[in-house]
Amino acid sequence: MGCGNVFFTLLITFSVALITYNIIISSNAPLKQELPGPSRSSSSIIVDPIIKMPVDKSRGGSGSKRLFHTAVTASDSVYNTWQCRVMYYWFKKMKETPNSDMGGFTRILHSGKADKHMNEIPTFVAQPLPSGMDQGYIVLNRPWAFVQWLQQADIKEDYILMSEPDHIIVKPIPNLSRDGLGAAFPFFYIEPKKYESVLRKYFPEEKGPITDIDPIGNSPVIVGKESLKKIAPTWMNVSLAMKKDPETDKAFGWVLEMYAYAVSSALHGVGNILYKDFMIQPPWDTEVGKKFIIHYTYGCDYNMKGELTYGKIGEWRFDKRSYDSVAPPRNLPLPPPGVPESVVTLVKMVNEATANIPNWGS
Repeated sequence: MGCGNVFFTLLITFSVALITYNIIISSNAPLKQELPGPSRSSSSIIVDPIIKMPVDKSRGGSGSKRLFHTAVTASDSVYNTWQCRVMYYWFKKMKETPNSDMGGFTRILHSGKADKHMNEIPTFVAQPLPSGMDQGYIVLNRPWAFVQWLQQADIKEDYILMSEPDHIIVKPIPNLSRDGLGAAFPFFYIEPKKYESVLRKYFPEEKGPITDIDPIGNSPVIVGKESLKKIAPTWMNVSLAMKKDPETDKAFGWVLEMYAYAVSSALHGVGNILYKDFMIQPPWDTEVGKKFIIHYTYGCDYNMKGELTYGKIGEWRFDKRSYDSVAPPRNLPLPPPGVPESVVTLVKMVNEATANIPNWGS
């Protein structure tokens, strides 16, 4: 038994060292590389997974707008699908307004197969991770889906906006990135300094101070396409390595993949302009103001006096999780008087989208 324990310990130690080595090496690796894990023969990959792509031919350059391509990763669940349909409705409206640098749009569908909304939303079908590799954390499919899309799709724009299904664009978005830097929203709960001892497994001291890791996730982020092609494989490898490490998995939980992107961006020397006006998150942010995106990740619960009852189901509520198996109906009831502008705007925009999207709820 003692010999067995010693052998197991040595095996684990060697595995962790190998993963760390691969992470460091992948920070300088080209985009084209195999998915870590079970081998994937060429016969298992769809030859031409691009079902429908935008036809926008514009390209940023000298004397022209610096257009970015908006990419949203999603599963084929009802929950993700209705959010994508609402998101794309508002993308189209805002793209056509002045001051927009918004180019094409792609839903990166990581279900491995087409769905019935291919003709409604420009879509690239990506393969999911091999069964069991995400360990129940479906978000790990996101970096792998981006690797496939960046490898195989014909992306005309020189910049990428990574967005999410539960984003609603409320104003035309300019290209906020500058001088080789990305533009990203800073999250208060991404704290590299607090978790330095954990992060040093993936970002060694010779790579720089821990402050080089920005307090961001992968979304919303506007970044140069060529930079993202370098970052994406590292992001995938770091995400998988973090999930396999019990200490890291426990420390980061559901934001693990966000930390993995922040680390990967730093490994490639891509800093980010931290842009607080990128988005708001109701109900905590109460005014839309100059923000560009509403991120409705939190539930909004109020009594009929317009008072927030967060943590307790309100007499009036809007929570995307209420519609995990069925799309929200058209004409949702508006909040009672006294509810903040951000929440009222959110519900009105969902209602406008659902009223105008054909075959809503189907």
